[in-house]
Amino acid sequence: MKMENKLLPESLDIYVWEGTSDIADRISHCLSSFDVQVIRADGMTVTRDQVALRPSIAVMSVTVIDRGEVSAEAWQKAHCMPVIWVADVVRTANPRIYPTEYSHILMRDFTCAELRMLVFRLAAEMQAMSQSDRKLPPLIAQSECMQELVAEAEAFADCGSSVLIMGETGVGKERIAQLLHQRHGRFRQGPFVAVNCGAIPDGLFESLFFGHAKGAFTGALLAHKGYFEQADGGTLFLDEIGDLPLYQQVKLLRVLEQSTVTRLGSQSEIKLDFRLVAATNRNLREQVQQDMFRADLYYRLAVIELRVPNLEERGSVDKIAIFTALLGQTYDEIPAAPDWLLDMVSTSRFAGNVRELRNVAERIGIIYRQLGNWDRSRIDRVFAGLGTLARSSEGSDLLLVRKKGELTERNRIVAALDANGWRRQDTAHAIGISRKVLWEKMRKFQIADTEAVGEVE
Repeated sequence: MKMENKLLPESLDIYVWEGTSDIADRISHCLSSFDVQVIRADGMTVTRDQVALRPSIAVMSVTVIDRGEVSAEAWQKAHCMPVIWVADVVRTANPRIYPTEYSHILMRDFTCAELRMLVFRLAAEMQAMSQSDRKLPPLIAQSECMQELVAEAEAFADCGSSVLIMGETGVGKERIAQLLHQRHGRFRQGPFVAVNCGAIPDGLFESLFFGHAKGAFTGALLAHKGYFEQADGGTLFLDEIGDLPLYQQVKLLRVLEQSTVTRLGSQSEIKLDFRLVAATNRNLREQVQQDMFRADLYYRLAVIELRVPNLEERGSVDKIAIFTALLGQTYDEIPAAPDWLLDMVSTSRFAGNVRELRNVAERIGIIYRQLGNWDRSRIDRVFAGLGTLARSSEGSDLLLVRKKGELTERNRIVAALDANGWRRQDTAHAIGISRKVLWEKMRKFQIADTEAVGEVE
């Protein structure tokens, strides 16, 4: 009778490459009480499709690679699964052949308890990664513009090229990056590593991105994998890529061009295979023109460009759907929101996009949970505190512009449009920018044709 263990998935394949050792029978004996299938795999190549069907772990004797015909890292990438290495002694020589890190290693005289402990730990890590994927919130795309975005993202998801996702703060750029990761046939099996480039402390860029060897600097007591290595076999998501200073951009570019990384304090290059997805709320083309962003890095990042619409562009259908979903996810006991509340959500302007709407949903959910009713006066105060509200009076569609410099620029663009009869091409030429840049500025400052005094093109 098979034993149940909460650390193991419902079924698990153990592939054993024993080489000149005799470990397969011992592994079968140690795991015979569990729902584990032990497979002798010498001479086999296990594909990613096979691993995707059932959780899989490899137990591999280093004698398989002793002849130096293949490196341990290359083998592990080819077979797409975590590996427990078995050796007579810890191998530290010739890192080009043997694993550079023995995070999962057993001595050849391993006990059943030692084997089980490692198998259980790796199985738990795989389950945690799988559960993390399942916990992603549903991507709401009822509006036409969001449906077009999702269709475009899915069309290019499996190509593996770098992607640049553009959009305002809070629109959900990381959620689109996760969609790209989930839809990729190969990289979805690997990790999704998200990094906020705007939060990298000065002086720690190299250590955080490239990692460091043991003893590379004071306090480096252990070797550390940087973001590049952590994302190997999966997706590296660099949010707010426009916040990286120029001297860091060139170091990022070198890794992307060479697909290798060298840890601080080490001379060994580590080959990498990951997909890069970057996101920004800035206009990188303008930053390139202003020498604030490297053109060569932009071309490397923007092989595929996706733009996430803001909440106003998505319209009331998505606002209500997102608000309703957020209430239900956070507070199961809350009934359906009344029509007057949904109308307020529909007609309000959320300057912080989905992120601000999530905050509003949480606050309103707390009001209902604590009071047991939809307290209108308190909910009115929640909406009164928004950065921008939709108003019925003339000019209600303007996005609130707080910064004086932005207000000045907006007025300059409107004046130029008036002077040129609201003809886009003539206005762009007069200001000294392209028609596309003018359109982006009009969208940013919510400049609508309805502001024109006369006819518009």
